[in-house]
Amino acid sequence: MSATAAPVHPADSHAPGESKFHIFVQLAMILSIITGVEIVMVYLPFAHWLLFATLAILSAVKFLCVIFLFMHLRWDKMFCTILFFIGLVLAGGTMWALLKIFGAECSRPLTMNDRLHEPASIVRAA
Repeated sequence: MSATAAPVHPADSHAPGESKFHIFVQLAMILSIITGVEIVMVYLPFAHWLLFATLAILSAVKFLCVIFLFMHLRWDKMFCTILFFIGLVLAGGTMWALLKIFGAECSRPLTMNDRLHEPASIVRAA
């Protein structure tokens, strides 16, 4: 046996994967803290606009953390990341359009007073 051969340490070969594991655990802890902050904020007496804006920002931060690290977009090709965001923009635009089409004015139920104020042509057609 030769004494000049360097010993092979299997722990060294797992170092890059182990560092990703620690990143994932740290991110999970951060996401759980942000979720806890969101839950506490709902029960505190804040103005509605401030509560909504803060919750939207915290949710966006959590979303971006998840897609960049847990979905591996950080280590993926730029083309795949661009395709993901194109789909995200299309989905957001569709959601915005549906919210505008079926807004609060269109979704409130008709009452008897609303039927009394309708034009006669609409009442006869029904």
